[in-house]
Amino acid sequence: MGNRKDIHFISEGLKCRGWFFKAPGKANAPCVVLAHGFCGVKELRLDAYAEAFAEAGYHALVFDYRHFCDSEGDPRQILDIKKQHQDWRAAIRFAKGLPAVDSHRMVLWGTSFSGGHVLEIAAKDQDPDITAVISQAPHISGFATAAASGPAQSIRLGTAALLDLANRIMGRKPCYVPAFGFPGDLAAMTAPGVVEGVKKLYPPGFEADERVAARIFLSVGLYSPGRLAKLLNIPWLVQVAANDLTTPVKPAVKAAKNAPKGELLVYPCGHFDVYVPPLFQQTVGDQIRFLKKHMNGASHRVL
Repeated sequence: MGNRKDIHFISEGLKCRGWFFKAPGKANAPCVVLAHGFCGVKELRLDAYAEAFAEAGYHALVFDYRHFCDSEGDPRQILDIKKQHQDWRAAIRFAKGLPAVDSHRMVLWGTSFSGGHVLEIAAKDQDPDITAVISQAPHISGFATAAASGPAQSIRLGTAALLDLANRIMGRKPCYVPAFGFPGDLAAMTAPGVVEGVKKLYPPGFEADERVAARIFLSVGLYSPGRLAKLLNIPWLVQVAANDLTTPVKPAVKAAKNAPKGELLVYPCGHFDVYVPPLFQQTVGDQIRFLKKHMNGASHRVL
């Protein structure tokens, strides 16, 4: 972690905090911008990915969204899709301005919920400086995610969301639900293995805020970045966990095939297995091979 530096940037007037990992001895190298998924924060093994990218010759910038972890924003644990997109764009602008970064070779890396964010931003913005995208076990279809929860759970979460919305209108504190739970719990993610899978990502002694304001459940079912896949005209690596019970597999496979330059890899594992050994070495290794394949010739500069 000798090349890791604490950073912050401003998004809509508030600080987003994160880390910058400088590739040793590299100037004007590409930069991978990373952020976590649904209620995830940088401490949940994003440093492992960033370190791997830096060792391979790519700078990496990791950040937390507003309202989460060390970033500013009150009340806490507010997951707002529009705000997270704003944070992504602010992170990209900040990374482009760093002295060692080749601003014309930017890579967006997202996982789970943010795996959809990076598709949405790259496809909508058509920023010529974004030259590749990586989506790991991505959220692609809101309808499929809602359907996987089942009607009873959707009603329970929707009721909590309406209560939270009412609290917001009346200036009260948010109505929170747990981000992770066991099957049958009132929580955002309750597929078998979720609680155990998340705990594997925590570094020793780390205590996370595992709540989320319930208002997000009014938006998740309508958020389907996969509809934009056909507009993404840059290399896009889609890594799918075949046994994923958290983010439905079929929409991700379909989106990867619809993208003009989509590349699909499928792993025989569950949603959280890709983050930790032994699968981590394979998934991040495939990401680095993807970057070496596409990034070295993405501008006039060569690594």
